[in-house]
Amino acid sequence: MSYRTEEVAYVQPAQPSVAASVQAAQPQRSTAEYRALDAAHHIHPFSDMGSLNRSGSRVIVKAQGVYLWDSEDNKIIDGMAGLWCVNVGYGRKELADAAYRQMQELPFYNTFFKTTHPPVIELSALLAELAPEPFNHFFYCNSGSEGNDTVLRIVHQYWATQGKHSKKFVISRKNGYHGSTIAGGTLGGMGYMHDQMPSKVENIVHIDQPYFFGEAEGNLTPEEFALARAQQLEAKILEIGADNVAAFIGEPFQGAGGVIFPASTYWPEIQRICRKYDILLVADEVIGGFGRTGEWFAHQHFGFEPDLITLAKGLTSGYVPMGAVGLHDRVAKAIIENGDFNHGLTYSGHPVAAAVALANLKLLRDEKIVERVKTDTGPYFQKKLRDTFANHPIIGEISGAGLVAGLQLAEDPKARKRFANGGEVGTICRDFCFNGNLIMRATGDRMLLSPPLVINKLEIDEIVSKAKKAVDATAQQLGIS
Repeated sequence: MSYRTEEVAYVQPAQPSVAASVQAAQPQRSTAEYRALDAAHHIHPFSDMGSLNRSGSRVIVKAQGVYLWDSEDNKIIDGMAGLWCVNVGYGRKELADAAYRQMQELPFYNTFFKTTHPPVIELSALLAELAPEPFNHFFYCNSGSEGNDTVLRIVHQYWATQGKHSKKFVISRKNGYHGSTIAGGTLGGMGYMHDQMPSKVENIVHIDQPYFFGEAEGNLTPEEFALARAQQLEAKILEIGADNVAAFIGEPFQGAGGVIFPASTYWPEIQRICRKYDILLVADEVIGGFGRTGEWFAHQHFGFEPDLITLAKGLTSGYVPMGAVGLHDRVAKAIIENGDFNHGLTYSGHPVAAAVALANLKLLRDEKIVERVKTDTGPYFQKKLRDTFANHPIIGEISGAGLVAGLQLAEDPKARKRFANGGEVGTICRDFCFNGNLIMRATGDRMLLSPPLVINKLEIDEIVSKAKKAVDATAQQLGIS
């Protein structure tokens, strides 16, 4: 089946393309040469390498704004902001300049051995301004996965300082995602990951996710279903014993699990239960943080107050690797006042990463990018998706807020009947997107969008138009109209 899309005019920003200048300095090879070298030497994340090597990787060579270009000069609109992370868009010279200046001045020094440096000091102070008031202290790492490893260490150390050494269990959710390290992968509830991890971390258990479309039975409303799923936390605490439970961790909305947004009854009940049983509440803000929902942090969108927050991705807009954990004052006080915290990484608070993060957060703040997502582009994006896919024969629901959305593919949308081979259908739709020069991710039978926060309305129209063509093509291939 041939599949073509119309190109929408794009006004090139005044900023020079940093990506283009970098690419020009690299040795040039043909696409075939790149693919052959990639297949010979590179193991990709979360990939069937045999299949990928046979088909060949798409080689991305440069980027600007919300667009990517591959080695065959195809222009692709990035509906996923890389991996949920390029919040300020590609080609921001301010971030490249910040990295360059810092590399010249102090390319590296650690924050062990009673030392620090200006970039990490300034970054910490700015994060304290941007985060809700109880968060004034931050521990740095290299990724969200390492951030959630750090969360485990902080949680256990906190309860040790309180003399409650039996509090060892951490409760998470099925189909939640908290990273790919052994600890992060165990915290997450992805069964296909657990199958390849015989050395999972002890004392981590899971409850069901608040996935209304896929898992609600009977005549429950979304609010009733979300409340029932939240109350599973209390049942699990009582099963284990409250004196043995240290924390509950969850993404405010499930990202890699399918952009699942719980109904409004969910998080207030989770918070009530955590407070009732004296359990730390951890918000994994790796995807939701730094403006994705139109709030600086996604837990603010849902109206709850965590004790720890995990940060990464939008912290640097993906320009360099960096993660962090924000500590509520009461948790930070316990860690600070009770001796050594024996945890750290060579690159904790790396000066170049900190300098880039600082420049990135200033762009988000000073250009009022988060506010624009909340009041302008976010509402436009959500309405455009809902208007475009209203009554579509294979779209069961659209969830999301701000500039993040999940489209549920379904065999019978009104009956909430999913495709028996949902993963296959999602792959078909994803491939139509890819061939139509749109990056839209498939998680099973849910299609995900999370574009750069600097996207404008014309670019939103292009994304939604290309997504509609891909979904229509999928329905046609399935014989559904």
